[in-house]
Amino acid sequence: MEALGVLLIPLAIAYFVAPIAAFFMALGNKKTINELFLRVADLERKLALAARTAPATAAVQAAPPPVADRPAPAEESRPQAPVQATPEPAADIPRAAEPVTPAAAAPPPRPPETPAAAAPPSESFEQTIGTRWVVWVGGVALALGGIFLVSYAVDQGYVGPKVRLALAALLAAGLIACGEWARRNEKIAGFIGLPTAHVPSILTAAGTMIAFATVYAAYALYEFIGPAAAFVLLGAVAIATLAAALLHGPALAALGLVGAEVVPIMVSSSEPNYGALYIYLAVVTAAALALARVRLWRWLALTAVIAGALWTLPGIDETQLDSLMPHAFHLFAGFALVAALIVSGLLFGPDAGPGSIDSVSSIALGAYLLAAGLFVIATDHDRLALATFVILAAATVAIAWRTEAAVGAVPAAAVLASLVMIAFALEPQVNHLIAPSGPTAGAIEEPANADVTLHMVLGAAFAVLFGGTGFLAQGRSSRALIPILWAASGVVAPIAVVAALYYQVAGLERSIPFAGLSLLLAALFAVAVETLGKRPPEAGGASAQAIYATGSIAALALALTMSLDKGWLTIALALMAPGVAHVERQRPLPALRWLVAVIVGLVVLRIGWEPRIVGRDVGAAPIFNWLLYGYGVPALSFWIAGHLLRKRVDDIPARMADSAAILFTVLLVTLQIRHYVTSGNIYNMSSSMTEVALQVCAGLAMAIGLEHVRRRTGSIVHNVGAIVVAALTLCVIVFGLLIAVNPLLTPRMIGPPFINLALLGYGIPAVLAIALALIARTTRPLPYRVVAAATAVVLSLMYLTVQIARLFQGSSLREVPVSDAQQYAYSAAWLIFGVLLLVAGLLLPSKPARIASGAVIFLTVLKVFLFDMAGLTGIWRALSFIGLGLVLMGIGYLYQRLLFPPNRVQSAPVASP
Repeated sequence: MEALGVLLIPLAIAYFVAPIAAFFMALGNKKTINELFLRVADLERKLALAARTAPATAAVQAAPPPVADRPAPAEESRPQAPVQATPEPAADIPRAAEPVTPAAAAPPPRPPETPAAAAPPSESFEQTIGTRWVVWVGGVALALGGIFLVSYAVDQGYVGPKVRLALAALLAAGLIACGEWARRNEKIAGFIGLPTAHVPSILTAAGTMIAFATVYAAYALYEFIGPAAAFVLLGAVAIATLAAALLHGPALAALGLVGAEVVPIMVSSSEPNYGALYIYLAVVTAAALALARVRLWRWLALTAVIAGALWTLPGIDETQLDSLMPHAFHLFAGFALVAALIVSGLLFGPDAGPGSIDSVSSIALGAYLLAAGLFVIATDHDRLALATFVILAAATVAIAWRTEAAVGAVPAAAVLASLVMIAFALEPQVNHLIAPSGPTAGAIEEPANADVTLHMVLGAAFAVLFGGTGFLAQGRSSRALIPILWAASGVVAPIAVVAALYYQVAGLERSIPFAGLSLLLAALFAVAVETLGKRPPEAGGASAQAIYATGSIAALALALTMSLDKGWLTIALALMAPGVAHVERQRPLPALRWLVAVIVGLVVLRIGWEPRIVGRDVGAAPIFNWLLYGYGVPALSFWIAGHLLRKRVDDIPARMADSAAILFTVLLVTLQIRHYVTSGNIYNMSSSMTEVALQVCAGLAMAIGLEHVRRRTGSIVHNVGAIVVAALTLCVIVFGLLIAVNPLLTPRMIGPPFINLALLGYGIPAVLAIALALIARTTRPLPYRVVAAATAVVLSLMYLTVQIARLFQGSSLREVPVSDAQQYAYSAAWLIFGVLLLVAGLLLPSKPARIASGAVIFLTVLKVFLFDMAGLTGIWRALSFIGLGLVLMGIGYLYQRLLFPPNRVQSAPVASP
């Protein structure tokens, strides 16, 4: 093995030296090609200049002599006018008559065009591979080779660790030196490398990556150096990388940062040392952020911040102190570096414009805040993690107070603080899950009660921090967005904290103390509204007033929830919608309209989670139960909210409120009917004819009501809602009344004569369907009206048929056979109904009614000829046909006399001759 190691060392050295030699050979060849290219370009320029000057010389030699050298013509012997000393040429003399000189004939010389001025040809595939890909692959191979050399030392023992680290350090130094030599040689030769494949930068980047890996391995793997030495050496490598990136440009910065962040992954140890890891990352982050600050490379700053925040995740859920302390150090170090170097207008950060929010500053602070929040949640709200998050949140508010460039991080801090409190509230507590010991209290140890004192104090601190600074920050900025963000943070955080603590402590039960806290918040927000209203107009003041007014309404709704039983939370949320819509009418802020939409969504989700609102305690009383409050109040609230929002514009939030109003109205009626029929069990799987009939009547009534509403509002939501409700009701009629619960098809008791289920299931729906068809006469297209009229006709026929069957057969229609008189009664009733439809169609006039009349009469004719002829006997058969004939004759007469009268031709008077 030792002999094998001796042989492998030269091979490894040759493996890494060969690419370096190839790079420099390629560099020398490029220099030679560049010189040849310049010579050829110079020759082409001279040839082009000679080709342009030759025709001009020939033209000058062939031109005629000047006019002044020619003999004077005969006209010159005539008397001439006196010549002025400085004659001006006449305006009407053409230019052709003027003497033409060679100087005037030749155009002004233009600068010679060089081949460099032409459009550069597109790169071929071969050129791309030879000039770019080879360089990049070579650089990556060098970097990976150096890292794998260190990693190879973990698995093989050919040479000692010190020798391996020394070879890696020599390789890193050689690559960095070669990169610097190549950069200087390139600068002296005047050769400009390709921007995406810069050989000196890639060589230097590969060397710095190997240097990072070497120092880290010497500290974390072999413990040759201690933390202090590792910190110094890593700092030295980082500073060297910073200096090299200043000379070589952003390519080295990107490769160096990526390589430095990846090194702990590729060079790993079986025993994780978070302290060493985070010291290393702190140095790398400091170098990257310092370079980004000097060169103002925003992309580099964001990359370093995101990488640093992601490095918080490994081992974040470990609760040992040895793991918690390094994580806290990493968060503090990264946050401090961001505050010192990246945040605009603070310490060493870039300058910040007045009233401007810098996205990089806000995102950088928010990234470490997010990591701190995850740290708290992953460690089950450990005290050290909580302290870390609280300090970073307070520091964020202080930084934003100092410079407006970081104000964008304040809402992030408020939301994360709320999520931390909500996560604590959602954790299961032992005292809520285990019952008291009772008589055995003295013998059995009671479970420890959950300690909420710390979180109560923490919640109060968050409420004061964000609420107080949010109000005090009003009027400090000239830009409207900044006070809006402060106000939103000051409203959201206190309300969320109180709600979370209420859920944790009271478990959504009645709690007068928490209701008092909510009322206090509502009062404070109301005072903020009044105070801001008394100030002179300022940027964002009106919007901040609207936010505080909305917060006051939300706090009042929360107080109502806390002071009443379960289920009132749904009502409280719903009542917020018209309140916020009213505030939006006074302060037209688009965010308030979307807040209404959010409230609507929350209430809909709440109903979807538990349709009974309060579970089994919905109540047994018809109508006056929790369904009335849980669905009726939200329905009324959303009707009002949609109406208020629609006064300004019919946009998405207004349509969401209108849609929710229709939904809750339909659910209220539907569930109340089901609650009444099933004696409170709305989850009952069976349906009776009573329930189906009531649902059809309610559906048709709601469709009629929506038709009236859409006429007045013109809203597309009301239009679509009316169609959807009518279509659903039609489905219930077809599949329910006509098939599933039809007493003619199923053995069902329909009750006494006339006032029975036939009246409820077919008679009343028929009247409602007729009313719907009449309302839609002038507002809906013909197919809609035809369907409505046909539905009314079918329901009417079913009502007549079932009532006749009840009179002849009794309450149970399937127990007594059908008699001839009953069959004749069917035919007579259908004919009378058809005639009445025809009369109504002629009087209105209504074409759908006449079509329906024709359909009924045609159906009656089929019944008479197909069923009565074969089934009836004696006088009933004769009466059936006689009655049918008389009716058909009468119908023909009505059509001839009223609808299509004959044309009466009146003779015109004849003129006498």
